[in-house]
Amino acid sequence: MRLYQQLVLFMLAATVLPLAAVGFLLLSRAEAELARRIDAAQREQATATAEAVSASLMEVVDALARSAEAFDWEAATEAETAGGLRLLYHQSPTVSAVLKLDADGQPLGHPVFRAQAVDGHPAFDADGMQRLVNAMPVQTLRGGGKGQAALGGAYVHTEDGRAAVAVAVKLADGERAPFAVAEVVFTSLEALLHRRASGGLGRIDLVDESRRVLASSEPERRMQALAPELVAHLLAPTASLPEAVRSFRLESPARRVSVARVPQGLRFDVVVEEDEATALAPVRAMRRTVLASIGGTFVVLLGLGALFTRRLNRRLADVVAGAEAYGRGELDKRVKVEGQDELSELATTFNRMGAELEAARARMLRWNDDLRARVDEATAELKAAQAQLLEAQKLAAVGQLGAGVAHEINNPLAGILGNVQLLMLDRNDADPDLDTLRKIELSAKRCKEITQNLLRFSQQRERAELRPVDLNAVVRDALSLTEHQTRGEGITLVTELAEGLGRVRADPGHLSQVVLALLSNARTAMLKTPVKRLTLRTGERDGRAFLEVEDTGKGIAADIRPRIFEPFFTTKDVWSNVGLGLSVAWRMVTEAKGTIEVRSEAGQGACFTVLLPKA
Repeated sequence: MRLYQQLVLFMLAATVLPLAAVGFLLLSRAEAELARRIDAAQREQATATAEAVSASLMEVVDALARSAEAFDWEAATEAETAGGLRLLYHQSPTVSAVLKLDADGQPLGHPVFRAQAVDGHPAFDADGMQRLVNAMPVQTLRGGGKGQAALGGAYVHTEDGRAAVAVAVKLADGERAPFAVAEVVFTSLEALLHRRASGGLGRIDLVDESRRVLASSEPERRMQALAPELVAHLLAPTASLPEAVRSFRLESPARRVSVARVPQGLRFDVVVEEDEATALAPVRAMRRTVLASIGGTFVVLLGLGALFTRRLNRRLADVVAGAEAYGRGELDKRVKVEGQDELSELATTFNRMGAELEAARARMLRWNDDLRARVDEATAELKAAQAQLLEAQKLAAVGQLGAGVAHEINNPLAGILGNVQLLMLDRNDADPDLDTLRKIELSAKRCKEITQNLLRFSQQRERAELRPVDLNAVVRDALSLTEHQTRGEGITLVTELAEGLGRVRADPGHLSQVVLALLSNARTAMLKTPVKRLTLRTGERDGRAFLEVEDTGKGIAADIRPRIFEPFFTTKDVWSNVGLGLSVAWRMVTEAKGTIEVRSEAGQGACFTVLLPKA
């Protein structure tokens, strides 16, 4: 590791990392404190909203109950009864309809409502009258006294899509006394939720026991079902904690939620929900600021370290130059370094070492004379050993005869090829012998290539040197050798090299030969195809890196596909390499513990995939 790198690591460990650790610890605590305060504010908002919802609903119910209790319904005529119902209708602008029911829940007389919204009262459709009757089981109030009121179940008000609830009020004492039923629409509740949500604590929903949104600060959520993960956390109604409130956190997306039960025995919950990213935005913005500050500090440290090490490196260069001179045998050279620090002491040590080495070389020259005499004595012994070695070399030459024959054939072939080319120079294009001489030249070149490939294939290959290799870099190097020729043949070259691909374990030289062999095969296969496109892509699959070479050539038939990796087997229209390219590529990939896969159909091109283990 270079001195500059060591200095940077030291500064990083001594300054930046402690500051970053302390900063992020403080930010984490600040984020936790902010989350706690948000939860507290949400619980307070949920409780206050639940109380406000209860007060709003009970205000309407109490107004209906007081008006019904003040009117003598038993002695009233039909016209007076209608007037009493209108009195109940005008008790609140949230009332959309009022009708009278007998003790069995059957309508009596004419209901009071408006087909169009008037004076703030919601419009009411007469077709919804039966739904209003069914929403309030008045039989539960038979045992109550005059003016007793109760709320029924919530349902959708068909005119504007808002939620509504039925309110029943007993009109007289006795079990067979009639009732008045009013439909109360949640118009004022939605306005209430919207006002309270404008304080910046997110969305507020009013839900019933079936977990439907009856009213919301976001009107588009009316009568929608709550998300399942939120339903699982809602408070169940309990007798011991009728106004219990609780806060919790949900994932995907991250948000903070508080739930409060509406008091006064109402079967509703208030849900306050806020996106966590919005709530914690100040702390996270501060975290980004801290990161930027740490980055700036690191850049400044790098700059100062670079200036310091540059000065130090200049002084070290003089020491290195002196050491290199000693390595070349220039023992009379001395290092000159000024100063009173450790480098000056190092220079003095080098100079002392040079003097000692110079004296030692003089002693070695004297020892050489003594060694020469001893060498002469050992020469006789070596001559005997040489005779035995000569016999062993003769035996080894017999083993090299096969490869030597192929090598020697190249010499006469070179003569034939040279003479034929000289004869061709003396012939013009109209000479009838020129075509024959060209055939002789082509045959001689083919024989020469055969002997060279046989010699190369028969030699004992070197053991592969496996080490981490950048697959993308090998592909780019191979393309640099063949890209001009490939594009010159009219082939469209497409490269899709994956970014961030880890290194593979392979021999870089062998891997380059594999890529070149696959590129050569692909180019040859597309010589006669109308569409010529060669695609190289790299990537990762099942923990291994891969290289794909895909062409639009003539493809490989299914019956010969199992033989394409055999030595000397070829299907090329243009002869080359006597079918050794794929067999050599297979051998090299196998030595690297990899595999080659082939995907091809006749006339549909071919795709060779090389899979290699990651380093």
